[in-house]
Amino acid sequence: MSITITLIGGPTALIEIDGFRLLTDPTFDAPGEYQLPHVKLEKLTGPALGARDVGAIDAVLLSHDQHSDNLDHSGRDFLKSAKRVLTTEAGARRLGGNAEGFAPWASTELQKGGRTLTITATPARHGPAGIEPLSGDVIGFVVEPAKPGRPVYVSGDTTWFDGVAEVARRFDCGVVLPFAGAAQTRGPFHLTMDTNDAIETARAFADAVIVPVHTDGWAHFRQSASDLRASFDTLGFGRRLRILEPGVATVIEP
Repeated sequence: MSITITLIGGPTALIEIDGFRLLTDPTFDAPGEYQLPHVKLEKLTGPALGARDVGAIDAVLLSHDQHSDNLDHSGRDFLKSAKRVLTTEAGARRLGGNAEGFAPWASTELQKGGRTLTITATPARHGPAGIEPLSGDVIGFVVEPAKPGRPVYVSGDTTWFDGVAEVARRFDCGVVLPFAGAAQTRGPFHLTMDTNDAIETARAFADAVIVPVHTDGWAHFRQSASDLRASFDTLGFGRRLRILEPGVATVIEP
């Protein structure tokens, strides 16, 4: 089963699979600054597609709701138009409305036209061990179409850790979307995957196509898609890496 993915910018991507339309962490604002309690974030580029261009969405996969580079002002408005918003339990309480909270390994189903899509929340850690009280809860998602399609893994904002390895043990994913960029806001450590983490992820999901997001558009991203390309090519994983051009619907064959 082929999957079509359109990178909109940063962590935001439209995933079209088996007739379902899913959107990851919606960020549709124009470039600008966001003052958080501990840091000012600067958005450098706008989205490749506007919120109105995306069309109807069956579900938003929201890894967390507290950081502007994963849910900005326009993204919050967009949530109101989605049929379902799947996110952390704490995030669902904050957002209210159509937001549904999930702990890691909890599942739900989407149904449409006689087809069913199973979505399972997965563990995520938004930085090194011990960061949880500062960064808050985060989840990723595994999207399972009906057989014979293989699952798709959306990591959410996470680094490589045992939770990601456990996802690889439990699910035979054909496509993996790591949230990369080596984001730094709190000190000399990264809050999302760097090139080493992405390589570890590719090794764990041994034959999956790796389609990175969260590599562009914000000043606190320390690594780019070009850095991933260089690392993957050097270590022999290059044929499995698919770099998306923003705004272009790209068919991915697991």
